[in-house]
Amino acid sequence: MSGLTVLVVDDEEPNLAELSWLLSRDARIASVLTAASGTAALEILRGAAVDAVFLDIAMPGLSGLDLAAVLGRFKEPPAIVFVTAHSEHAIEAFDLHAVDYLLKPVREERLREAVRRLADAAPAALGPAEDVIAVELGGVTRLVSRADVTWVEAQGDYSRLHTGPDAQDSHLVRLPISQLEERWREAGFLRIHRSVLVPLGRIDEVREADGRLSVVVGGRELPVSRRHTAALREQLRRTRQTPS
Repeated sequence: MSGLTVLVVDDEEPNLAELSWLLSRDARIASVLTAASGTAALEILRGAAVDAVFLDIAMPGLSGLDLAAVLGRFKEPPAIVFVTAHSEHAIEAFDLHAVDYLLKPVREERLREAVRRLADAAPAALGPAEDVIAVELGGVTRLVSRADVTWVEAQGDYSRLHTGPDAQDSHLVRLPISQLEERWREAGFLRIHRSVLVPLGRIDEVREADGRLSVVVGGRELPVSRRHTAALREQLRRTRQTPS
């Protein structure tokens, strides 16, 4: 990939200049375009191929959420990263399939993480097929990509999304595991226990002892219930039969 072309949209000139400068320092960014309004952004997008839009929300006239909804109807929509001082819009951002949600003032290391998400998604922008979940931690809202989830643990009417080997690499979301199972089934997630949902592509090892199965995901051994054993065996059989 030669680099991403991004468009920064913000009606406040200092914010526009600062974010553009920070993005220009990232080697994964090939070109940074700017617009001071949603209308100006649309004019640019009609004549330029843009991989991603870094979008302020609170703008006069066409707001960032309004613009994102318009972009979602493009034949090949750019990826969206919201950059805002308002954390309360995270759920709406999730509904619009945003790749990330940054709070002002933007820290450079946090911005680099957003660019990493964009680079991982290239050349196609993330759309409905790449799901994200809005989570809150210490009053900060961020979006966790489905691709980063190693396994899901049911906790009552909530679900805990595990994204790494350590306890701090997890996020509690207000969604039951049954809803995530349905929502992520086509992406290869399979229920292996009433309280465990795993992406098949993350399974490193399948173990069997005394007729009971377990799977190893990211170094952690997870039990497979008898009720879900047959479905897991069938899915693994299909995976082995699928040509690479």
